[in-house]
Amino acid sequence: MKKIYTLIACAICGLSAFAQDTIKQQRFNFHFQQTTITQHKPSFGADYSGQNSLSTGKETATSLTTTLFGGARLWKGAQAYFNPELAGGSGFSKTLGVAGFPNGETFRVGSTEPKIYIARLYLSQAFTWGKDRDTVEDDLNQLAGYKSKRYFSVTVGKFGMSDFFDANTFSHDPRSQFMNWSLMSNGAWDYPANTRGYVMGIFTELGMPTWTLRFAYTMTTTTANGSIWDERIGKANTQTLEYEKRYTLNDQPGAVRLLGFRNNGKMGKYRDALAFSNPPVIDTVLGYGHHKYGFGINAEQFITKNFGVFAKASWNDGHTETWAFTEIDRSLSFGGVLKGTGWKRQNDELGLAFVGNGISGPHRDYLAAGGYGFIIGDGKLNYGTEMIAELYYKLDAFQQKFWLTPDYQFIMHPAYNKDRGPVNVFSLRAHIEF
Repeated sequence: MKKIYTLIACAICGLSAFAQDTIKQQRFNFHFQQTTITQHKPSFGADYSGQNSLSTGKETATSLTTTLFGGARLWKGAQAYFNPELAGGSGFSKTLGVAGFPNGETFRVGSTEPKIYIARLYLSQAFTWGKDRDTVEDDLNQLAGYKSKRYFSVTVGKFGMSDFFDANTFSHDPRSQFMNWSLMSNGAWDYPANTRGYVMGIFTELGMPTWTLRFAYTMTTTTANGSIWDERIGKANTQTLEYEKRYTLNDQPGAVRLLGFRNNGKMGKYRDALAFSNPPVIDTVLGYGHHKYGFGINAEQFITKNFGVFAKASWNDGHTETWAFTEIDRSLSFGGVLKGTGWKRQNDELGLAFVGNGISGPHRDYLAAGGYGFIIGDGKLNYGTEMIAELYYKLDAFQQKFWLTPDYQFIMHPAYNKDRGPVNVFSLRAHIEF
């Protein structure tokens, strides 16, 4: 197996280097990433546990993802990308028991055995005008060359919503930054996705020199945290809109992003479930015509060229069950990242962030009455804000291609329950990318 990985790596490096060295407008590229995260938590105290509770015993869990990234420039303004991916392993307690789960590389899947699937397969067509251009570097799902500062693009196929929405320089990617789910994206954004985190749909983007407007119309699944797409697109669909404004403050770059979303599908409402049975079961009150909507704000600012800060706040109505991401209806997070230039490790990073997650009144009542979602549920509930702190140090172990990251997370009131925890999570991430 090691020999196979070595051959693949050599081939990718050779092809990518050839493309960069011979073509200014890169015609194709190939990249590779592999991320392994091993986490350990000591035992912790709890007055009671339910079927979706985080286990109180000590646990060690490991996740693995391996992705090949292929891109091609087809004709003027057109690019296509294809990403086969392998994923395996799991999080603590079958990835249950914490709304802001500590490993962003885990999924709510039934099997821990490694599986190969198509993560992304999409085509983008851009229409450009004006003479102002940016230089774009060769990267994952990005071909090197020139990009107009004024453009309109249309993307169709299978992709991840986080590929295009809710970006943040300091808090967005669990493979290279903070690992917690509620630091990947705005926590209360129940972003459309299947079990693996990807979606089918159409994405459009209008780009100008200092701002960008994005919109996506995507499919949804037949069940919460499901993998089968609902073909009744007229009744089961999602709309996501984002406005991004870029600026400079004291000669340092910054950005603010405003996000709005509406999810429609065959969903259940918490109040309906509470009125129907005791204990309530959300799956007994499913019906088309239900929806979830919400908003988010996401800001980042470099203070110096080596230090930047971020803050995010998000909210959803919380009447309808969580469908795709995680059971968070309100979230506030903030933090900062410092590059290691001051201690002569310019490619290293030190990051610290804090999160507060909450849920709506109907959601709270549902869990307190013994209801279960697909992520959390302790059988009853003594409600408290789920509070998380995360600290990591990312070490450039080999020429900005191989990274090692020790990480610590402190979780108070896991799954919003004052009767459980706190939980300490110690992690080590190994990430290779070229």
